[in-house]
Amino acid sequence: MSAEVDKNALRQALVQRYGEDITDRLERSTVAVCGLGGLGSNIAVSLARGGVGRLILIDCDRVDISNLHRQQYKVCQIGMLKTEALSENLREIMPYTDIVTHNVRLTQENICGYINEADVVCEAFDSAECKAMLINTVSEKMPGKYIVSASGMAGFGKPDDIKTRRVTERFYLCGDGVSDVESEKTLVSARVALCAAHQAQTVLRILAGFEDRA
Repeated sequence: MSAEVDKNALRQALVQRYGEDITDRLERSTVAVCGLGGLGSNIAVSLARGGVGRLILIDCDRVDISNLHRQQYKVCQIGMLKTEALSENLREIMPYTDIVTHNVRLTQENICGYINEADVVCEAFDSAECKAMLINTVSEKMPGKYIVSASGMAGFGKPDDIKTRRVTERFYLCGDGVSDVESEKTLVSARVALCAAHQAQTVLRILAGFEDRA
């Protein structure tokens, strides 16, 4: 497939998998991915492939050589803004996805302005402080919004230790809840991607209406 492929052909390929109703739900949805590292870049790729109509990508970093073993970037993109590099890659994968980028550092003061239009927010930061800041701000200022976060995906731990928990009605947490880079001394691409897949699948379930049926 190339970027010249007919938009309807891509849509019909999803309809064959999901049916019209779920395809429509996903196509009308907007997801904000906050942080475009190992978690966020993998989440964004899964959501674009999954048929989410609009992605808001937020990060303030550039692609570094140390990112390449677990993040969805290429050697030729080293030095590029992550927002620009990931947008470029996503347009190759699903050219008709509506992509909005913000090269900005999120703070308590500016978060709401950048994610206001999102149906679901994905927290994909590295630091515990940034994670807590995003979760707390969304929970307090935007209580009607879904947020899917992650905690614990470092090291060579077992893949089935990665779980998804529904903490509150609109807050989900993915990961093993224990491991961190300081204690495990490393991040492994497959385990980070596995946690990201948990987050992406949770988002797709929310948007498709399956979590409301649980």
